[in-house]
Amino acid sequence: MGPKPKKKSGGKGGKSKKAREAKLRAEAQLRAEQEEAERLERERLYQEHLAKLEAKYQAERESELAELHSLEQKFFSAQQWKIDYREQAKWEHYLSCDGTPDPTVPQEINTFMSLWRDEHDEDVQLVMEKGEVVLNLIEKFEILLLEASPDEITEKQRDQYLEFILQLQDLLHQKFNEATQNLLKTASVYEDSETGNMHTVIKDKNSTFCIWVNLKKKARFKNFVFQGAGHAFELPQSLALSSVAVRVLHTRYDHLSPLWVQCQGLPRQEASDTKDLAEHPTDTGQEPGEEEEKGWEEPSVPAAEETSSKGRKESAASLKENSNNTDDIKESEEKTEQNSDILDVPPQEEDAALPEEAGGREEAPGVVDLQRLVPLGGVYRIDVLQLPPQVQDVGDWSMVELLDVGLEVYPYSPDKAEDGTQAAVQITLRLPDNVIYLQVPVVARWDPAGQQWRTDGISNITYEAEEKSITFGMGAFYTVALLQDAHLNLPYQAWELHPTGVDEGLFTVTAVFATIQIQIKGNQCMLSSVVVEEEEVLSHITGKWMSPFALRAALKRAGVNIFPAEYSPKYVPVPRKAALAEVKAYEQMALLAAAFAFAHSKWNGEAGPQQVVFKVSEHLTAGSAKDNDWSLYMFSGEKVQKLKLTETSEAFSEELEEESEFHSTLYHMLKDSASSEAMDKVERAGFLFVDSVYQLLLATRVLAYS
Repeated sequence: MGPKPKKKSGGKGGKSKKAREAKLRAEAQLRAEQEEAERLERERLYQEHLAKLEAKYQAERESELAELHSLEQKFFSAQQWKIDYREQAKWEHYLSCDGTPDPTVPQEINTFMSLWRDEHDEDVQLVMEKGEVVLNLIEKFEILLLEASPDEITEKQRDQYLEFILQLQDLLHQKFNEATQNLLKTASVYEDSETGNMHTVIKDKNSTFCIWVNLKKKARFKNFVFQGAGHAFELPQSLALSSVAVRVLHTRYDHLSPLWVQCQGLPRQEASDTKDLAEHPTDTGQEPGEEEEKGWEEPSVPAAEETSSKGRKESAASLKENSNNTDDIKESEEKTEQNSDILDVPPQEEDAALPEEAGGREEAPGVVDLQRLVPLGGVYRIDVLQLPPQVQDVGDWSMVELLDVGLEVYPYSPDKAEDGTQAAVQITLRLPDNVIYLQVPVVARWDPAGQQWRTDGISNITYEAEEKSITFGMGAFYTVALLQDAHLNLPYQAWELHPTGVDEGLFTVTAVFATIQIQIKGNQCMLSSVVVEEEEVLSHITGKWMSPFALRAALKRAGVNIFPAEYSPKYVPVPRKAALAEVKAYEQMALLAAAFAFAHSKWNGEAGPQQVVFKVSEHLTAGSAKDNDWSLYMFSGEKVQKLKLTETSEAFSEELEEESEFHSTLYHMLKDSASSEAMDKVERAGFLFVDSVYQLLLATRVLAYS
């Protein structure tokens, strides 16, 4: 047989394969066209649906806003209650006849200062006791200036109150110096049997007074620890052989930082944080805080005293400028829009608002930017003083030479060490027990000439966290402060607000270093817990009821600052939010807080500057809401919508939840699906509770900083 014939390539098999491929391509193209047509139809229907919802939203907008306005009367009721409360407090003070002056009666203030000025033989303990009255008076004046509306006090009264603040500050400083001088005159009477020198520690809740008097002038006594205070020093050899006294005066309020604020041409920090949207934080008679202005000058240094006094007057003028904005609730939508400037200033406008020299000073070596770093735990005035002539016993008489020079600073000129550096004074400060330092504190000295804190002149810093002490060297004697980053806890990791009873709620903020829980009841707040590294801290302020702004001041004094300022966006990388959306959201969340829980959503940062996104759940039982109970809402301040989005979605989307609508207010949005019991609780919620929730939300600004 011959060879078999070869099969021809191609043929029917190849043609069949190509035909199948062409058919599949045609079917795929047809399916794509059909899918695209279906998508376009769905989009058309969805847009028609949105148009209908938009038309309904516009038609109902006026009636919804009118109904919300009726509910917003609770804010005005709260404001009126505060005015009445101040009037009642004034009447009760009059009836008490406790000997303290009424700050609104100039004759009483003038009499108080005149009588105290004429007392010249007081000791430190008496000055501290009278000083507490002075600090409370200054605090009351600041509250009046920051809270009272133009209808309550006149411009003339405002000027008078500012002048009284300056006079009280100067008088308190003068009395501390007089008491120090009186003590030094009789120092030899109280000499220590072991060393022959004199030392004492006197303290109260506002200040700690430590003094050591070098009577024997022996080189071996150049070190000393103030027992009971924990502060210590080591003197250079030249001072250990001189007739000097070392005074460490720790005041738990910061009377110097406001001078820097005014010197930089900036608004007073506490007054400007939320302008007229919030109250002053010290409205319950708490001990004076970091934000208060209580100006002191360097003893017997005329140039520094003149500069400091001028700065305090400028700072007080700044207080006056900001005190005109005192209404803590907006009276109209226009006022809200006006307040938008407070919370939503474009970055370039913020920078333009700073004087040119401010930027230069921020860049200058050693100068502290008090918008970034803030003094924590008060200030420490460390002075070396000239020892006055001591009492001499002559027979049955005790004689002392009287010098009419006042308290004198010792003219200390540091010696040069062999390496050319100045021989430093070594200081050890015991940190306050009621303050938590979340990082190693920055040690800064006050420069009275420049009205600023500086870090130069401070060396060899050693921080002992367990012992709560810090040791450092100084080239001279300074007033120093320990500073911490004001934005350590920003932005927040999470937050939640939910009701716990009738006019009661729990507000939880999870910050970078701490988790803070605050209970709300009526017009009061209570710090439930502050947890840092799984340990509860700040027991001295937990469990105590106070106003929202007293609580804010207490937390800031204690080192847990969760309250951003208007300049905080320069230091915290968070997306900006329009004030209209943010403030309106806080208002309406507060109005609904009696029956609904609110919480952080990770999509808030994706929603853009004109919208805020948060979680909401009806909440009528105890405990936190479960994960599947939450729904997401987006609010612009003028329109609110329920989102189909969930926290576990892969990407952000503004698509509406099925069968939901647009509304002008969060109140009407939630009313669509809420129970009658929930809405009844909202209607019956007390105005003081609503106001307290609003003030906390506004102070923390959780929708902008989380």
